[in-house]
Amino acid sequence: MRIILHNENQRPDVLVHVAANVRRLRLAAELSQQALADQAEISRRMLVNIEKGDVNVSLGTLDKLAEALGVLFYALVQPPESEDSARINEVAWVGKAPESRAVLLASKPATQEVELWSWTLAPGERYDSAPDDAGWHEMLVVTQGELTLTLEREDIVIRAGDFHVYPSDQAYAYRNTGTDMLRFIRNVMH
Repeated sequence: MRIILHNENQRPDVLVHVAANVRRLRLAAELSQQALADQAEISRRMLVNIEKGDVNVSLGTLDKLAEALGVLFYALVQPPESEDSARINEVAWVGKAPESRAVLLASKPATQEVELWSWTLAPGERYDSAPDDAGWHEMLVVTQGELTLTLEREDIVIRAGDFHVYPSDQAYAYRNTGTDMLRFIRNVMH
């Protein structure tokens, strides 16, 4: 089961975001806690604890809340002040060992198709692409090296361990300007 949880040592920031977002969206929809709990088919007590950020919550429960509130999942977990609705980059789970963790990097709604790619570019290599149709997005996660993503208006350098989300309805290029092998994961969605 997919669960966002915390242990005694550290509460993921995402629980704080979920608490603020659920409360804000519930109030905007002019719903009482009981009304939202009923629509989401969860207990009022669970909803109260979610809004306080004091509960281990399954992602399935968050899906139910998102549906009841008429929003997409990422609207519940993203930082409330986030300017980029796709970029979340928040710890969603921590284990007993501090290096055990799951980080939700990004989320974008997909209506038709999702593709997952593994890319490798040798030093000096470049891949150029024409724009995709409107509505397509890409999520890139660099696992080794440094990717220079060239978009119509800017170059974005993505280093190993970092990621970027962008609409791909524009000309773009992947470049390895470094001296090491570049490896990255490409998630394409519409």
